[in-house]
Amino acid sequence: MVKTILPLELNGVVAKVRGKTLVGPVDLTISPQGFTILMGPNGSGKTTLLRLMHGLQRVSQGHVTWNAPEAEVRARQAYVFQTPIMMRRRVVDSIAFALTLHGTPKADARERAIVWAKQIGLGHALQRPAPVLSGGEKQKLSLARALIRKPDILFLDEPCANLDGRATREIETILQEAQKTGTRIVMATHDMGQARRLATDVVFMHGGKVREAAPASGFFDNPQTPEAAAFIKGDIVE
Repeated sequence: MVKTILPLELNGVVAKVRGKTLVGPVDLTISPQGFTILMGPNGSGKTTLLRLMHGLQRVSQGHVTWNAPEAEVRARQAYVFQTPIMMRRRVVDSIAFALTLHGTPKADARERAIVWAKQIGLGHALQRPAPVLSGGEKQKLSLARALIRKPDILFLDEPCANLDGRATREIETILQEAQKTGTRIVMATHDMGQARRLATDVVFMHGGKVREAAPASGFFDNPQTPEAAAFIKGDIVE
C-alpha cells in the first residue's frame, strides 16, 4: 500500500451529459495536505467537479490520476452529501457499517463506532434510529461514517447548508480536527465566512470552469478575475 493516494491530478477533464458540457476542461492538482474550498455561484459546476474527483461522475474526456491503483483509491476516500443519507439503523450501527462493509469484525466495528459517536457529540444517541435525528445530528453521523476509516481525502458538498450556527460550528470543528490528523479536505460552500475560516486554498468556479486556484489569503485579498472579485464582494455573478 502506498503512503498516500495523493496528489490527485486532473488534466483536461471534461464532464458531459447528453452532449452538454457541465464542467471543463479542468486542470487542477489537489496536493497531499490542506483544506480546499470550492466556491462559485449556483450552477458553476462545484458539485460536478467534486463528483468527478470522487468518481461519482463519469469523465467524458481528459484524465483523473491518483498516486495509487484504482481499488486502493476507492477504499481510501470518502464523500459527504449536502443532504445526509440515513440507513434504517440505530446510530451506533450506522457508523459501524462503514467498517463492517470492508471486513472489520462486528464487535470491533461497534466498539470503534461508540468511540466516534462520543467524539462527535452523538454519545447520547447511540441507540436512537438514525432517521429521527435532527439535521445537525444527521450530518455529524455522516461525518463519523466517513471519517471512521481515516480516509486520505474527504469530499464534502455544502455540508452545513441547512444547519444553524451552533451545528455549523460543531461540524467545522470536526473537519478541522480531521484535517489536522491527516485527512485532506475538499469542500464546496456558498458561505463566505466559512470559507475564510477554513480554507488553506480556494478553487473558484464559474461557467463550469476553474477561474482561479490560489492560496486562501491571496484569493480573498487579491482576486485575479472580475468574477471572483464580484463574488467576494457579494455581487451577483452571472
